[in-house]
Parts: sequence; structure tokens; C-alpha cells
Amino acid sequence: MTTVRQEGKDKIIFVTKEDHATPSNAELVEEDPDDPYEERGLILPSGEINWSCPCLGGMASGPCGTEFKEAFSCFHYSKEELKGSECLDQFRAMQECMQLYPELYPQEENKIPEANAEQTSEDATASDSKATSDPVQDSNSSQASSGSSLEN
Repeated sequence: MTTVRQEGKDKIIFVTKEDHATPSNAELVEEDPDDPYEERGLILPSGEINWSCPCLGGMASGPCGTEFKEAFSCFHYSKEELKGSECLDQFRAMQECMQLYPELYPQEENKIPEANAEQTSEDATASDSKATSDPVQDSNSSQASSGSSLEN
């Protein structure tokens, strides 16, 4: 026999083996397309931008959220043949804002994968030490060492 217990906001339902043996008679409720709390994609059925979409990764609410919204809105609603071509000023403003927060919006050339970060710094150190040595002196010393071995 199924039992139901309410604990605060939670409803706990205990079912028996017999309850699972019979097909469910639960009725599915049709989703409300106008429910503002229902997760949707980036573009709502009305054609508006869903600023709370997790696909935006917080861009719309960060320190450059206003600039991001202006640039993305301009692009989304663009009617130009080359979509978004009239939005350069908005995208420039967004980029300038993002450059003020490099810890939140790292540039592509600044991104180093965590696994390769140590190896990359070791490679850079090794190449720096090679670059700082004098190639002429190195070639002279190798010639001298090879020349001395020839003389013997």
C-alpha cells in the first residue's frame, strides 16, 4: 500500500512492489509556454532573447552585462544583409569592457589549459635560456672543442 508523508516543503511517497507492477496512471501536465520560470533556449517562442538562459554562461549578468546585452540584441535584431554589420560600436564597447576584467574574461592568447600550463612554462624557460646565450660564442666554442679534438 502506498503511503504519503509531508515533511516541510517535501512530499515523500513510499510505494510497494505491487504499486510498481501496475502501469502508471499519472497524467502529464502540458507545459505553459508563457511560464517565465520554465527553462527555454536562447530565443523564446516570441522571438525575444532569453537573458536567463544558462547557455549564456552569466555573460548577461556580469560586470559587462549591459554591454553584452546591447551587442547581442543589436546582432539578434539586425536586419542588415551582413547580419550585425551595424553593431560594431556595441561589440567594441563590450570588448573594451571585457579587457578591464581579464580574470573574468581571459583573452584567447592568455588561455593556457591547466594540464599544459606547467609544461608550457618549462618550455618557455628553456627557450629563453637558449635565446639569451650568444650563438656566435656557442659556435666558436663548439669549433674550438672540435678543432682541439682534430689536432690531437
